[in-house]
Amino acid sequence: MARKKRSRPRRHIEPIFRSVNAGGVGTSPGTPVYIGDHEPNEAVFSLIQYNQEEISFVTPQSVEEVLVMLEDSSVNWININGLADQDAIKRLGGFFRLDPLTVEDILNTEHRPKVEDFGHYLLIITKMLTRRSDESIEYEQVSMIITRNAVITVQETLGDCFNPVRDRLRSGAGRLRRLDSSYLAYSLLDVIVDNYFSLLEWLGERLENYEDLAASTKEASGFMAGLQAIKSDLNRMRRTVWPVRETANALLRSGSDLLNDNLDPFLRDLQENTVQVLEALESYRETASGIQEVFLSSISNRMNEVMKVLTIISTIFIPLTFIAGVYGMNFNFMPELEQRWAYPAVWALMATIAIGMIVFFRKKHWF
Repeated sequence: MARKKRSRPRRHIEPIFRSVNAGGVGTSPGTPVYIGDHEPNEAVFSLIQYNQEEISFVTPQSVEEVLVMLEDSSVNWININGLADQDAIKRLGGFFRLDPLTVEDILNTEHRPKVEDFGHYLLIITKMLTRRSDESIEYEQVSMIITRNAVITVQETLGDCFNPVRDRLRSGAGRLRRLDSSYLAYSLLDVIVDNYFSLLEWLGERLENYEDLAASTKEASGFMAGLQAIKSDLNRMRRTVWPVRETANALLRSGSDLLNDNLDPFLRDLQENTVQVLEALESYRETASGIQEVFLSSISNRMNEVMKVLTIISTIFIPLTFIAGVYGMNFNFMPELEQRWAYPAVWALMATIAIGMIVFFRKKHWF
């Protein structure tokens, strides 16, 4: 059951802060120019078309092939990996009547996650987080266009976390094949958020390892560098997930007629999941700070132990140094110097003083 149409053709669901020339220095707003932190990859297209009875997986070679294959009787999931072919994205935008600012937003990979309602389509920009082979986290922008019978996803690089959705489509399990494009979009967002939990579990295991080592390790520089890297990941992940939560809230409140009424419970669950991710991130950040404090306290305690031993040794040698200093004075009339047993007597006196001070320190439990 579709929602009733609203009178406003375009509505910003959440406040958007856009630079005047977001497409690049000197360009006018709406200019499709790639903006990112690495060289864009060549575009790779895929098209999944399905309904309750049948499904097809196609790998077109160009955007024109994609447009020719579209079917009104099926849900069409168009996925584009790579942003190097800006003209192809522009042609796709022309076919679906996308606003020029939408095409610009897709090509600008530094956008904050957001939702915009353009009446005949919804634009969702979110962040997909994946774990790299080098034990770092990759932050990738995913732009999603929702229309009446199509979902367009645009990613920066090959590889994503959408395989569970593809497997469900292939097997026909669940309600995915029976519902419309808005449920497909929700499923993709849900998988992205679920992947946040996988990353949190991995970061939690790393924190547990550092927690076990905090009171025993002596590798201060390596320990602090590793722990600081985890804290940086947690802080950046928090900055990324926070607007994703706002995106889920915006979808829940949107009232767009492109979103099925039956989708509300699922969107509430998506919003609750993002809240759980943020709560876990806050907890892990506090844990990381606690581990850092325990480690610094352990380092301080070890330093105090070293200083205590050195102080005790210095204290023991103070009277011995005094005796050695007295008998090291070159006076002619020092009667002890002429005694036969003077030398061993001084040694015995110094040994007695040293042993006596050690016994005294032990009784005081100073070491």
